[in-house]
Amino acid sequence: MHTGELLQEFYNRLYRYFGSRNWWPGDTPFEIMVGAILTQNTNWKNVERAIANLKTEGLLTITAMSALSREQLAEYIRPAGYYNIKADRLRNFFALINGQWDGDLDLFLRQPATVLREELLSVKGIGPETADSMVLYAAGKPVFVVDAYTHRILIRHEIIDEFYDYYMIQELFMDNLEEDSALFNEYHALIVQVGKEFCKKSRPVCEGCPLAGFNGIKCAN
Repeated sequence: MHTGELLQEFYNRLYRYFGSRNWWPGDTPFEIMVGAILTQNTNWKNVERAIANLKTEGLLTITAMSALSREQLAEYIRPAGYYNIKADRLRNFFALINGQWDGDLDLFLRQPATVLREELLSVKGIGPETADSMVLYAAGKPVFVVDAYTHRILIRHEIIDEFYDYYMIQELFMDNLEEDSALFNEYHALIVQVGKEFCKKSRPVCEGCPLAGFNGIKCAN
């Protein structure tokens, strides 16, 4: 089977089982971008609690959050873990938007995906996965987001080898699928879902998994 066909069948199986995931949760592009930083090294439930803290106080705007001291910001986002580090990363992000774009996030997000991504990666504390999440989910531009679930699931189904890095996996998808932000959005969300429910890190749950037998692989469980 051609790589494109293989990846499309992979997607079809997940979509038939889970349906649309409606990801990423967030009322505004700014909320999505804040969430992308907060979700680093933690689970989404913790991020939701931190976002709720900010929303309750009416602080979920770049103007309001930029006005907070580092200590104040860290306290609001404490539920997300690593709150001092993440407060610094958020402030670095705010400095980019305020310093180079006069606080105009909408204008910033209108840039071409490659330029937008480059600027985000220049911010200390924003790596490829976080930057690509912002480009895809906040700006709505077609870039495929790769995470630990993607790497693990593709290796287990012998679609990639262990040596594949972030960019090699990303190219695999972007070179073999239609360049479509809606598709990339849904695909990534479905991979996360099957990784959480079935293809777990320590012990995969293969019985009932929509990818059982995919690519001729017999589960090692």
